Amino acid sequence: MININVLSEEKAWSNKLKKKEFFFRQVCSLFPKKYKFPNKRVSLTLLLSNNRCLKKLNKEFRNKNNPTDILSFPFSKKIKLSKKTYIGDIIISYNFINKPKSQNIKNFKEKIIKTFIHGFLHLLGFDHIKNSDYKKMIREEDKIYKSVISKIN
Repeated sequence: MININVLSEEKAWSNKLKKKEFFFRQVCSLFPKKYKFPNKRVSLTLLLSNNRCLKKLNKEFRNKNNPTDILSFPFSKKIKLSKKTYIGDIIISYNFINKPKSQNIKNFKEKIIKTFIHGFLHLLGFDHIKNSDYKKMIREEDKIYKSVISKIN
C-alpha cells in the first residue's frame, strides 16, 4: 500500500486539481500490483510547487540554474522495502504541467500523472543517466501509465 502526503505551496494548483490528495491516492491505487506493494506500507511526500521553487532546488542540489518539471529526492540510494518504508520526496512545478495554458483539464491530468510516475520511479532507484537505464525506466513508466490511464478515463 502506498501512503502519499500531498502538500501545495502554489495556489494555482487548486484551479485545476480540486481534491489533490484524493487524486494522487487514486493514481497510486491504479498502479500495477507490483508497484502497490501488497503487505507493505510505503510512503512518500509530494509537494506541488512552481518554477521559482524548483529552480532554487535544482541549483542547490543539482547545480543547474534553471527550473524543471520535477525533482525527486529518494530517501536512500539503495531501496530495501520493509513492512514500513519512507521512499522520499517529489516536487512538481505547476508552470511546467500547465503548458500550454490552453490545454484542457484531461490533458493537464494526463501530464501530471505521467510526471508523477516518472518521479515515483526515481524514488525507487530508476534513473536515465545511461541509455540502457533510460530504456528500462521508460518501459516501466509506460507500463504504469497505461495501467492508470486505462482505469481513470
